[in-house]
Amino acid sequence: MSCDLARCGWHVRLYGAPPRVPSCRRWSQVTLARLALSGDLVRPSRLTVPDLLRWPQHQVAVSFECATSGTQHHRFTGPRLYDVLADAGPGFDPARRKDRLRFLIAVSGTDGHHALLSWAEIDPDFADAPVLLGVSIDGTPLDAAGPQLVLPQDRCGARHISGITAIRVDGSYRCAPVEVAAVP
Repeated sequence: MSCDLARCGWHVRLYGAPPRVPSCRRWSQVTLARLALSGDLVRPSRLTVPDLLRWPQHQVAVSFECATSGTQHHRFTGPRLYDVLADAGPGFDPARRKDRLRFLIAVSGTDGHHALLSWAEIDPDFADAPVLLGVSIDGTPLDAAGPQLVLPQDRCGARHISGITAIRVDGSYRCAPVEVAAVP
């Protein structure tokens, strides 16, 4: 079964016509993987792949180097990480435009792998990287495995985290003043 995104009223801003997203016909018979959105968010939540279909879906073809299996070529479909996190309400100080630059995004997967991104990487006002939460890979739904972090701009696949279990947004990072030693 597929969800026809055009008929659902969803659109794809960057990649043209909406892709057809395969989904599991019997979600009630599949144990759905859940990911926790937490940290400095107004609306923390727990999401499944079917939940992630509520956001506009984007499709991207990626090629990356994998340390264990060489060059990989895949096509992923899913919402942009920025859209999902923006809807969760990051705790930015509205009086300080650059406040969001101190926010970090930590992503963890079922296999124990982790990746760290800066908010500026995904923010449209800065790098605007098209980072996805992949809900399907090469047309295969990731309902039971969980979404995958997809960074089309990365040449190395180390940050492509499979089976995401947690995404934490952390705005507590503050740069401490650096003491400069006097030069004699």
